[in-house]
Amino acid sequence: MTSDERRRVIPLAIRAALASVAVAVFLLVLKGYAAWATGSIAMLGSLADTGLDLLASLVTLYGVKLAAEPADHDHRFGHGKAEALAALFQVALITASAVGIGWRAVRALGAETRPQDAEFGIGVSIAAIAATGLLLWYQRQVIRRTGSVAILADNVHYQSDILLNGAVIAALALDQFLGWRWADPVFGIAIALWLAWGAIRASSNAVDQLMDKEWPEAQRAAFLDVAARQPGLRGIHDFRTRRSGSLDFAQFHMEVSRQLTVHDAHEIVEDVEAALKRAFPKVEVLIHLDPEGHVDTDNPLVEADVTPHWFGKRI
Repeated sequence: MTSDERRRVIPLAIRAALASVAVAVFLLVLKGYAAWATGSIAMLGSLADTGLDLLASLVTLYGVKLAAEPADHDHRFGHGKAEALAALFQVALITASAVGIGWRAVRALGAETRPQDAEFGIGVSIAAIAATGLLLWYQRQVIRRTGSVAILADNVHYQSDILLNGAVIAALALDQFLGWRWADPVFGIAIALWLAWGAIRASSNAVDQLMDKEWPEAQRAAFLDVAARQPGLRGIHDFRTRRSGSLDFAQFHMEVSRQLTVHDAHEIVEDVEAALKRAFPKVEVLIHLDPEGHVDTDNPLVEADVTPHWFGKRI
């Protein structure tokens, strides 16, 4: 991403993150009062989720601002992994909230207490759905203009809030109007399980980044397909990929004819880098140049025979 592009898209992404924080604060206050007024376990679960939304939005805001900073002397690959560390912190909070809500919901199954003022709780949930819907719409406009991965992740997270608020409405309506006393604690348990599942998914993504997991096979194949179309390139081996925050990194050994001069080989490398950058603007590419047929027997990731490493093969 060029410096001009960064100056244009980063403020939009920051504004979208700030909007996410503002909506989360508004809903936290609204649902806090509703949970106190109704005594609903489902509303309490929704309140906890909104509190985690606020934390996630603050982390997103931090991540977007940090992503605007270039790599420095001590962080040559940037600061993207700070997002993964922050995500693990969120996972701990989400897990603790899920356990607490689930325990309270299980205890409520045998209790005589019931939610009060369900109409107010339903109204609050409808207002929450409306506010979340507006935020989702705004985030999608920003995503189309900036391609921000951080805002995209936040957008997906808030989509689940629509379902959670719908669950609260269903729980309160079933309890208040049909007399199903088990509805509120059962929906509270369901929300706790949903939060726990979200924690598992979030931890998986964070650990994958921290462990430098390879890209999915489809993404690797698409990358190699672009490289394969570049003239002068005879083969690729030792292809490695990883993700850090919103950036991807790819490095590989590229083979060219042994007859080329250093200048001509360098020109081919420049052309390959330019083509990959156009197709994958968020990927930083590092290329090591090799003469055709070269095999690095000291590298355990490269087979020790002389079989050519070519496209379509796991390399």
